[in-house]
Amino acid sequence: MSSVDISVDLGRGLRLPNPVMTASGTFGYGEEASGYFDISRLGAVVVKGISAEPRQGNPPPRVVETPSGMLNSIGLQNVGMEIFISDKMPFLRDTGARVVVNVLGSSVEEYARVCERLDRVDGVLALEVNISCPNVKEGGVQFGMKESLAAGLVKVLREVTDKHLMVKLSPNCGDIAGIARAVEEAGADSVSLINTITGMEIDIRTRRPVLGGVVGGLSGPAIRPVALRMVHEVFRAVKIPVVGLGGIMEGEHALQFLIAGASAVQIGTATFTDPLAPLRVLESLSEYLQEKQISARELVGSLCLDRN
Repeated sequence: MSSVDISVDLGRGLRLPNPVMTASGTFGYGEEASGYFDISRLGAVVVKGISAEPRQGNPPPRVVETPSGMLNSIGLQNVGMEIFISDKMPFLRDTGARVVVNVLGSSVEEYARVCERLDRVDGVLALEVNISCPNVKEGGVQFGMKESLAAGLVKVLREVTDKHLMVKLSPNCGDIAGIARAVEEAGADSVSLINTITGMEIDIRTRRPVLGGVVGGLSGPAIRPVALRMVHEVFRAVKIPVVGLGGIMEGEHALQFLIAGASAVQIGTATFTDPLAPLRVLESLSEYLQEKQISARELVGSLCLDRN
């Protein structure tokens, strides 16, 4: 049996040996998980979101388990771009891992500042733009909630970097396909979806929110059907590659996302219960493709809607 091609090309220099990536915020800066397996085996490592200056994040409690998932309210805590470049990137370069940096900001200017700085950093292949951040200059509206804001941000970032721009979409907007089309037209090279769904938990004894930040982001298996549906919708709406994430725990789940239209997938919450989850998903996916003698690219968007 011949070996099948599991590589993916997401455009503008983002060529990966396989379609399995980590999800931002769940894998730290890569070094935390490197003791479990060789992280360079993955298609790419997407690191924790990086802002211009360090952020302390939200008060605890920050995480609470929910049925088939978890809520987190970390508050985008991170070391800031300069410490990331000086203290975290050398290790990532040494591992040979393909690095995608998640970028966040509270204003267009902050996003642009981070992207422009990372554009000059060796070893960073792509920037994943988290547009689920509050835009302080628009009354707290998230960039990912309005097509005009999302497109305006991407247009600015496209001017300050030549690196691959992947835009991470929020499921909390009214029309995720419309947002995807808007960022595509503005210059995005790919889109990733979905980010977490906003939720909360309440302690009935104290009648207080369980999370220190009151609300948080729901992730894990509970959101997978929603993520799968949205990936299918966005794949049909845009021509740029789609990266799928949301509740992927097993290789079968990753295959579902590819069939729905994702060219690659990201593994997130699964790593909290099993640090080897990304590698396990990759091995399972590879075995399936080998057995069926089909390339990863051939599987993308192969959903059959004809029930006859």
